[in-house]
Amino acid sequence: RASLFSHTTMGKNKKGGKGRVPLAQGGVQKEQPQQQQEQHQVDKNKSHELATLPRKKMYRARAHSNPLSDQLLDVPKTPAHVAWAPLYPSFFSSASQQQQQQQQQQQPIPSGTGNDGAAEQQAVASTSGRDAGDVPKVRFADIGCGFGGLLIRLSPLYPDTLMVGMELRLKVSEYVRERIASLRLEHPGQYGNVSCVRTNAMKYLPNYFEKGQLTKMFFLFPDPHFKAANHRRRIINTTLVTEYAYLMAPGGWLYTITDVEDLGNWMRDRLDSHPMFEGVSEEELEKDPAAGLLYEATEEGQKVARNKGNTYRAVYRRLAAPRELAANPERLVSRK
Repeated sequence: RASLFSHTTMGKNKKGGKGRVPLAQGGVQKEQPQQQQEQHQVDKNKSHELATLPRKKMYRARAHSNPLSDQLLDVPKTPAHVAWAPLYPSFFSSASQQQQQQQQQQQPIPSGTGNDGAAEQQAVASTSGRDAGDVPKVRFADIGCGFGGLLIRLSPLYPDTLMVGMELRLKVSEYVRERIASLRLEHPGQYGNVSCVRTNAMKYLPNYFEKGQLTKMFFLFPDPHFKAANHRRRIINTTLVTEYAYLMAPGGWLYTITDVEDLGNWMRDRLDSHPMFEGVSEEELEKDPAAGLLYEATEEGQKVARNKGNTYRAVYRRLAAPRELAANPERLVSRK
Protein backbone atom coordinates (compact mmCIF):
# COMPACT_ATOMS: atom_id res chain seq x y z
CA ARG A 1 0.00 0.00 0.00
CA ALA A 2 2.80 2.40 0.82
CA SER A 3 4.45 1.77 -2.55
CA LEU A 4 1.20 2.32 -4.40
CA PHE A 5 0.45 5.50 -2.53
CA SER A 6 3.93 6.84 -3.18
CA HIS A 7 3.23 6.81 -6.91
CA THR A 8 0.10 8.94 -6.48
CA THR A 9 0.22 12.73 -6.33
CA MET A 10 -2.25 14.88 -4.48
CA GLY A 11 -3.47 18.06 -6.13
CA LYS A 12 -6.35 20.49 -6.49
CA ASN A 13 -8.51 20.82 -9.52
CA LYS A 14 -9.75 24.12 -10.98
CA LYS A 15 -12.77 24.17 -8.67
CA GLY A 16 -10.61 23.92 -5.56
CA GLY A 17 -11.36 20.27 -4.75
CA LYS A 18 -8.73 17.61 -4.15
CA GLY A 19 -7.96 15.04 -6.80
CA ARG A 20 -5.44 12.28 -7.47
CA VAL A 21 -3.50 11.90 -10.68
CA PRO A 22 -2.19 8.32 -10.94
CA LEU A 23 1.37 7.97 -12.17
CA ALA A 24 2.94 5.04 -13.92
CA GLN A 25 6.01 3.31 -12.62
CA GLY A 26 9.01 5.59 -12.60
CA GLY A 27 6.89 8.67 -11.75
CA VAL A 28 5.83 9.39 -15.36
CA GLN A 29 2.26 10.64 -15.84
CA LYS A 30 0.01 8.53 -18.03
CA GLU A 31 -0.75 10.00 -21.43
CA GLN A 32 -4.26 11.34 -21.96
CA PRO A 33 -6.33 9.97 -24.81
CA GLN A 34 -5.78 11.66 -28.18
CA GLN A 35 -9.36 12.95 -28.28
CA GLN A 36 -9.02 14.73 -24.94
CA GLN A 37 -5.77 16.37 -26.01
CA GLU A 38 -7.33 17.64 -29.24
CA GLN A 39 -10.36 19.02 -27.39
CA HIS A 40 -8.08 20.74 -24.91
CA GLN A 41 -6.15 22.37 -27.77
CA VAL A 42 -9.39 23.55 -29.42
CA ASP A 43 -10.61 25.09 -26.17
CA LYS A 44 -7.26 26.76 -25.72
CA ASN A 45 -7.39 28.26 -29.19
CA LYS A 46 -10.92 29.52 -28.64
CA SER A 47 -9.99 31.18 -25.38
CA HIS A 48 -7.01 32.80 -27.09
CA GLU A 49 -9.21 34.20 -29.87
CA LEU A 50 -11.73 35.57 -27.41
CA ALA A 51 -8.97 37.21 -25.44
CA THR A 52 -7.82 39.15 -28.51
CA LEU A 53 -11.19 40.80 -29.04
CA PRO A 54 -11.69 44.07 -27.16
CA ARG A 55 -14.41 44.21 -24.54
CA LYS A 56 -16.90 46.95 -25.17
CA LYS A 57 -17.56 47.51 -21.49
CA MET A 58 -13.94 48.64 -21.09
CA TYR A 59 -14.45 51.41 -23.67
CA ARG A 60 -17.75 52.87 -22.56
CA ALA A 61 -18.21 56.62 -22.94
CA ARG A 62 -20.96 59.20 -22.98
CA ALA A 63 -23.59 58.75 -25.65
CA HIS A 64 -22.69 62.04 -27.32
CA SER A 65 -20.00 64.71 -27.25
CA ASN A 66 -20.19 68.44 -27.87
CA PRO A 67 -18.81 68.98 -31.40
CA LEU A 68 -18.40 72.74 -30.85
CA SER A 69 -16.02 72.38 -27.92
CA ASP A 70 -12.28 72.73 -28.45
CA GLN A 71 -10.37 69.48 -27.99
CA LEU A 72 -6.77 68.45 -28.48
CA LEU A 73 -6.83 66.61 -31.80
CA ASP A 74 -4.09 65.69 -34.24
CA VAL A 75 -5.45 67.33 -37.38
CA PRO A 76 -3.58 67.19 -40.72
CA LYS A 77 -2.83 70.47 -42.44
CA THR A 78 -4.23 69.37 -45.81
CA PRO A 79 -5.52 66.10 -47.30
CA ALA A 80 -2.05 65.53 -48.74
CA HIS A 81 -0.65 65.41 -45.20
CA VAL A 82 -2.93 62.58 -44.03
CA ALA A 83 -0.93 59.42 -43.31
CA TRP A 84 -3.31 56.77 -44.67
CA ALA A 85 -0.65 54.09 -45.17
CA PRO A 86 -0.43 53.02 -41.47
CA LEU A 87 -4.21 52.65 -41.37
CA TYR A 88 -4.38 50.43 -44.48
CA PRO A 89 -1.04 48.60 -44.64
CA SER A 90 -2.29 45.90 -46.99
CA PHE A 91 -3.32 48.49 -49.60
CA PHE A 92 -0.16 50.56 -49.54
CA SER A 93 3.00 49.02 -50.94
CA SER A 94 6.40 50.52 -50.31
CA ALA A 95 6.32 52.18 -53.72
CA SER A 96 2.95 53.81 -53.11
CA GLN A 97 4.13 55.02 -49.71
CA GLN A 98 7.09 56.75 -51.31
CA GLN A 99 4.82 58.25 -53.93
CA GLN A 100 2.48 59.55 -51.23
CA GLN A 101 5.40 61.16 -49.40
CA GLN A 102 6.48 62.86 -52.61
CA GLN A 103 2.97 64.19 -53.13
CA GLN A 104 2.94 65.60 -49.61
CA GLN A 105 6.14 67.52 -50.32
CA GLN A 106 4.99 68.87 -53.67
CA GLN A 107 2.79 71.92 -53.98
CA PRO A 108 -0.71 71.39 -55.43
CA ILE A 109 -1.18 72.30 -59.08
CA PRO A 110 -3.20 75.55 -59.43
CA SER A 111 -6.61 75.23 -60.98
CA GLY A 112 -6.98 76.28 -64.57
CA THR A 113 -3.59 75.08 -65.77
CA GLY A 114 -5.16 72.51 -68.07
CA ASN A 115 -8.65 71.32 -68.92
CA ASP A 116 -7.62 67.70 -69.06
CA GLY A 117 -6.05 67.76 -65.59
CA ALA A 118 -9.01 69.54 -64.00
CA ALA A 119 -11.47 67.13 -65.57
CA GLU A 120 -9.44 64.18 -64.39
CA GLN A 121 -9.41 65.45 -60.79
CA GLN A 122 -13.16 66.05 -60.76
CA ALA A 123 -14.11 62.73 -62.35
CA VAL A 124 -15.69 60.05 -60.24
CA ALA A 125 -13.10 57.51 -59.07
CA SER A 126 -13.52 53.82 -59.67
CA THR A 127 -14.83 51.50 -56.96
CA SER A 128 -11.30 50.28 -56.33
CA GLY A 129 -10.55 53.56 -54.60
CA ARG A 130 -7.43 54.28 -56.66
CA ASP A 131 -6.69 57.41 -58.64
CA ALA A 132 -4.66 57.88 -61.82
CA GLY A 133 -1.41 57.60 -59.85
CA ASP A 134 -2.47 54.20 -58.49
CA VAL A 135 -2.48 55.55 -54.92
CA PRO A 136 -5.40 54.22 -52.85
CA LYS A 137 -7.84 56.81 -51.58
CA VAL A 138 -10.64 56.63 -49.06
CA ARG A 139 -14.03 56.64 -50.78
CA PHE A 140 -16.50 55.90 -47.96
CA ALA A 141 -16.82 57.95 -44.76
CA ASP A 142 -18.96 56.97 -41.78
CA ILE A 143 -19.45 60.19 -39.82
CA GLY A 144 -19.89 59.45 -36.12
CA CYS A 145 -19.18 55.75 -36.66
CA GLY A 146 -19.82 54.76 -33.02
CA PHE A 147 -18.53 51.25 -32.30
CA GLY A 148 -17.88 50.51 -35.98
CA GLY A 149 -20.77 48.19 -36.73
CA LEU A 150 -21.46 49.64 -40.16
CA LEU A 151 -17.80 49.54 -41.20
CA ILE A 152 -17.51 45.86 -40.29
CA ARG A 153 -20.60 45.02 -42.33
CA LEU A 154 -19.53 47.09 -45.34
CA SER A 155 -15.99 45.71 -45.49
CA PRO A 156 -16.80 42.33 -47.15
CA LEU A 157 -19.35 43.95 -49.47
CA TYR A 158 -16.78 46.39 -50.90
CA PRO A 159 -13.42 44.62 -50.33
CA ASP A 160 -11.51 46.88 -52.74
CA THR A 161 -12.83 50.19 -51.39
CA LEU A 162 -11.14 52.06 -48.56
CA MET A 163 -13.56 53.33 -45.92
CA VAL A 164 -12.96 55.26 -42.71
CA GLY A 165 -15.01 55.88 -39.61
CA MET A 166 -14.75 59.25 -37.89
CA GLU A 167 -15.52 59.43 -34.19
CA LEU A 168 -15.03 62.27 -31.72
CA ARG A 169 -15.10 60.23 -28.49
CA LEU A 170 -11.67 58.96 -27.51
CA LYS A 171 -12.66 55.67 -25.88
CA VAL A 172 -15.02 54.72 -28.68
CA SER A 173 -12.47 55.41 -31.41
CA GLU A 174 -9.89 53.31 -29.54
CA TYR A 175 -12.36 50.44 -29.35
CA VAL A 176 -13.02 50.55 -33.12
CA ARG A 177 -9.30 50.45 -33.92
CA GLU A 178 -8.74 47.53 -31.53
CA ARG A 179 -11.72 45.70 -32.96
CA ILE A 180 -10.48 46.07 -36.52
CA ALA A 181 -6.97 44.96 -35.53
CA SER A 182 -8.37 41.83 -33.87
CA LEU A 183 -10.53 40.98 -36.87
CA ARG A 184 -7.53 41.30 -39.16
CA LEU A 185 -5.63 38.78 -37.03
CA GLU A 186 -8.52 36.32 -36.85
CA HIS A 187 -9.37 36.64 -40.56
CA PRO A 188 -6.14 37.10 -42.54
CA GLY A 189 -6.69 39.01 -45.75
CA GLN A 190 -9.96 40.57 -44.58
CA TYR A 191 -10.98 43.89 -43.01
CA GLY A 192 -7.87 45.57 -44.36
CA ASN A 193 -9.97 48.22 -46.08
CA VAL A 194 -11.54 49.72 -42.93
CA SER A 195 -10.11 51.95 -40.24
CA CYS A 196 -11.06 54.67 -37.77
CA VAL A 197 -9.69 58.11 -36.89
CA ARG A 198 -10.55 60.36 -33.98
CA THR A 199 -11.50 63.79 -35.24
CA ASN A 200 -14.27 66.40 -35.28
CA ALA A 201 -16.14 65.93 -38.54
CA MET A 202 -18.03 69.20 -38.14
CA LYS A 203 -14.75 71.14 -38.31
CA TYR A 204 -12.03 69.18 -40.07
CA LEU A 205 -13.49 67.15 -42.95
CA PRO A 206 -11.74 69.33 -45.59
CA ASN A 207 -8.45 68.54 -43.85
CA TYR A 208 -8.89 64.85 -44.68
CA PHE A 209 -10.61 64.70 -48.07
CA GLU A 210 -10.08 66.39 -51.42
CA LYS A 211 -12.76 67.83 -53.62
CA GLY A 212 -14.92 65.10 -55.10
CA GLN A 213 -13.09 62.30 -53.29
CA LEU A 214 -15.95 60.58 -51.44
CA THR A 215 -18.57 58.42 -53.13
CA LYS A 216 -20.56 57.49 -50.01
CA MET A 217 -21.18 59.32 -46.75
CA PHE A 218 -23.14 57.87 -43.83
CA PHE A 219 -24.91 59.71 -41.01
CA LEU A 220 -26.51 57.01 -38.88
CA PHE A 221 -28.52 57.95 -35.79
CA PRO A 222 -26.79 61.29 -35.13
CA ASP A 223 -27.29 63.28 -31.96
CA PRO A 224 -30.74 64.98 -32.25
CA HIS A 225 -29.85 67.98 -30.03
CA PHE A 226 -33.47 68.56 -29.10
CA LYS A 227 -33.08 72.08 -27.67
CA ALA A 228 -33.52 74.86 -30.21
CA ALA A 229 -30.37 76.55 -28.92
CA ASN A 230 -28.39 73.40 -29.80
CA HIS A 231 -29.71 72.92 -33.33
CA ARG A 232 -26.49 74.47 -34.60
CA ARG A 233 -24.72 71.35 -33.32
CA ARG A 234 -26.64 69.05 -35.66
CA ILE A 235 -24.41 67.30 -38.16
CA ILE A 236 -26.87 68.01 -40.99
CA ASN A 237 -27.37 71.71 -41.56
CA THR A 238 -27.30 74.02 -44.56
CA THR A 239 -23.66 75.05 -44.17
CA LEU A 240 -22.36 71.51 -43.67
CA VAL A 241 -24.46 70.09 -46.50
CA THR A 242 -22.67 72.50 -48.84
CA GLU A 243 -19.37 71.19 -47.49
CA TYR A 244 -20.47 67.61 -48.09
CA ALA A 245 -21.38 68.48 -51.67
CA TYR A 246 -17.85 69.82 -52.16
CA LEU A 247 -16.23 66.63 -50.82
CA MET A 248 -18.49 64.18 -52.66
CA ALA A 249 -18.06 63.06 -56.25
CA PRO A 250 -20.94 63.56 -58.70
CA GLY A 251 -23.19 60.56 -58.40
CA GLY A 252 -22.16 59.82 -54.81
CA TRP A 253 -24.77 58.88 -52.23
CA LEU A 254 -25.39 60.48 -48.83
CA TYR A 255 -27.22 58.23 -46.32
CA THR A 256 -29.15 59.41 -43.26
CA ILE A 257 -31.30 57.55 -40.73
CA THR A 258 -32.68 58.38 -37.29
CA ASP A 259 -35.31 57.23 -34.84
CA VAL A 260 -36.36 60.82 -34.02
CA GLU A 261 -39.10 62.06 -36.33
CA ASP A 262 -38.29 65.73 -35.79
CA LEU A 263 -34.64 65.18 -36.69
CA GLY A 264 -35.63 63.11 -39.71
CA ASN A 265 -37.78 65.94 -41.03
CA TRP A 266 -34.98 68.41 -40.27
CA MET A 267 -32.39 66.49 -42.29
CA ARG A 268 -34.79 65.89 -45.15
CA ASP A 269 -35.71 69.58 -45.37
CA ARG A 270 -32.04 70.67 -45.46
CA LEU A 271 -31.17 68.20 -48.18
CA ASP A 272 -34.32 68.82 -50.24
CA SER A 273 -33.61 72.55 -50.25
CA HIS A 274 -30.01 72.15 -51.43
CA PRO A 275 -29.43 72.47 -55.19
CA MET A 276 -26.61 69.87 -55.28
CA PHE A 277 -28.64 66.94 -53.91
CA GLU A 278 -31.71 65.03 -54.99
CA GLY A 279 -33.55 62.20 -53.30
CA VAL A 280 -32.94 58.57 -54.28
CA SER A 281 -36.03 56.53 -55.09
CA GLU A 282 -37.04 53.46 -53.10
CA GLU A 283 -36.57 51.27 -56.18
CA GLU A 284 -32.91 52.26 -56.34
CA LEU A 285 -32.45 51.75 -52.60
CA GLU A 286 -33.70 48.18 -52.83
CA LYS A 287 -30.83 47.37 -55.20
CA ASP A 288 -28.18 49.08 -53.08
CA PRO A 289 -26.37 46.76 -50.62
CA ALA A 290 -25.45 49.57 -48.25
CA ALA A 291 -28.99 50.93 -47.91
CA GLY A 292 -30.23 47.74 -46.26
CA LEU A 293 -27.57 47.93 -43.56
CA LEU A 294 -28.72 51.28 -42.19
CA TYR A 295 -31.38 49.78 -39.92
CA GLU A 296 -29.49 47.24 -37.81
CA ALA A 297 -25.78 47.54 -38.62
CA THR A 298 -25.07 49.92 -35.74
CA GLU A 299 -25.57 49.41 -32.03
CA GLU A 300 -28.14 52.21 -31.93
CA GLY A 301 -30.07 50.68 -34.81
CA GLN A 302 -30.15 47.29 -33.09
CA LYS A 303 -31.48 48.93 -29.94
CA VAL A 304 -34.27 50.61 -31.91
CA ALA A 305 -35.13 47.29 -33.58
CA ARG A 306 -35.30 45.49 -30.22
CA ASN A 307 -37.67 48.15 -28.90
CA LYS A 308 -39.68 48.03 -32.15
CA GLY A 309 -39.23 51.75 -32.68
CA ASN A 310 -39.75 53.74 -35.85
CA THR A 311 -36.90 54.80 -38.11
CA TYR A 312 -36.74 57.54 -40.73
CA ARG A 313 -34.36 56.92 -43.61
CA ALA A 314 -33.45 59.41 -46.33
CA VAL A 315 -30.80 58.91 -49.03
CA TYR A 316 -29.66 61.56 -51.50
CA ARG A 317 -27.55 61.66 -54.64
CA ARG A 318 -24.91 64.30 -55.27
CA LEU A 319 -25.65 66.02 -58.59
CA ALA A 320 -23.08 67.01 -61.20
CA ALA A 321 -24.73 70.42 -61.68
CA PRO A 322 -27.07 72.48 -59.49
CA ARG A 323 -30.77 71.90 -59.99
CA GLU A 324 -33.44 74.54 -60.02
CA LEU A 325 -35.33 74.94 -56.78
CA ALA A 326 -38.99 75.84 -56.60
CA ALA A 327 -39.73 79.04 -54.73
CA ASN A 328 -41.07 78.54 -51.24
CA PRO A 329 -43.83 81.09 -50.54
CA GLU A 330 -43.48 80.75 -46.77
CA ARG A 331 -39.77 81.62 -46.89
CA LEU A 332 -40.42 84.56 -49.20
CA VAL A 333 -42.99 85.96 -46.78
CA SER A 334 -40.64 85.49 -43.83
CA ARG A 335 -37.89 87.39 -45.66
CA LYS A 336 -40.23 90.30 -46.27
